[in-house]
Amino acid sequence: MITLETPCVPDYLREEIMLHPENRQFPSFDLVRLLGTVFEPTQDCRVCILIDFDAPEALIKDFAFLNEPGFAVQKNAYQHFYLGLRNGALDDLGMTGGEMFAYRCTRGSNLDLEDEVWDTEGNLLSLDQHIYSNYDLVLCISTFSATAPLTAKCKQFGFRGATLHGLNDVILNSGLAVDYHEVSADAERLRMALDQADSIEIDFRLEDGRVLTAWLGLGGQKAQKSHGLCLGRTPDIANLPAGEVYFVPTDAHGQFPMKYEDGTLGVLHVENRCILKSTLIQGNQATIDHHNARLKDDPMTGTLGELGFGTQVLPVSYADIQDEKVLGTCHLATGRDDHLGGDILPSMFKKHENSTHDDILFAPHKTPNFNISQVRMKRGNQEEVLIENFRPSRYLMDALTANR
Repeated sequence: MITLETPCVPDYLREEIMLHPENRQFPSFDLVRLLGTVFEPTQDCRVCILIDFDAPEALIKDFAFLNEPGFAVQKNAYQHFYLGLRNGALDDLGMTGGEMFAYRCTRGSNLDLEDEVWDTEGNLLSLDQHIYSNYDLVLCISTFSATAPLTAKCKQFGFRGATLHGLNDVILNSGLAVDYHEVSADAERLRMALDQADSIEIDFRLEDGRVLTAWLGLGGQKAQKSHGLCLGRTPDIANLPAGEVYFVPTDAHGQFPMKYEDGTLGVLHVENRCILKSTLIQGNQATIDHHNARLKDDPMTGTLGELGFGTQVLPVSYADIQDEKVLGTCHLATGRDDHLGGDILPSMFKKHENSTHDDILFAPHKTPNFNISQVRMKRGNQEEVLIENFRPSRYLMDALTANR
């Protein structure tokens, strides 16, 4: 008699949970489990923590920032990582070090870090000479993402590490509490489901009923994944929380909506992979004018450098580092993409402060004024719906649960 085994599908991949990730249950955050999983092997590794301030020389000395209002990200770094390492995690993982350093805040996503860094005694040091050269693992828990500059530095100096910008309590208790072997496996399943796509079309429905469509050419390229594992000794930087499949577009045209920081809504007009201009939907015309002036002054700021899809069943954290990893969301990014294998380098921008990598996340809590009515993938003769109304399609859900 032949017995057919029931597929072993984790509880979080039940359809009702995938469609309503806020109902997922998570284990407690465990620093040893997180670092031991992501960075295996950890034995004999020397680890440090980087945080950022506008005035690092004053705030890092004797941990002065702990007595100041604000600095929630840096205080989480101290409580959950610095103290966690000191109170047993170093021994459990067979690591040494655990020091904390502060660098000057870049004020922009993925801008290069200044070399100056300060220790907790107030001493001025060099990132190149004293940090990258002397540590095996660098954990950067900062205000703005440093994934791109640290990716370049890790290849130069040979360390591994992770960027955890925007760290908050929701992220600690969900996106950093999961099993990263499962995260990696799920990201690979969806990577294969999207691999070698020829193009992606995204339909955006506005409140006035208009539908804008953005087309992104991918040229059949190999899909890439952010899956959170930095195993072995090969230099690499994880972006935590992880869980994303992404492409570097080869072409793009059409229109997509943009919600600016002040709430202004605009339509971005794209040709040849570049945003040419923004036009006002509602809000402040001066915000649109400022963006258009920036595009005219430094056109590289409007180049589309990434198209990404979330692969994890996670709740909204109100921090893009986690929310762009949520299944059913997608994001575009403008600016440098050299850390993703792209061809847009910091040296190509007119001004250093323009050489950012800025994600534009489309998610219900982030962009409630418009809906992603549908995302479609074309791959040869195959056409698949990927997302409808900010929910993963049957194609994506089946890809996650098949062949477990």
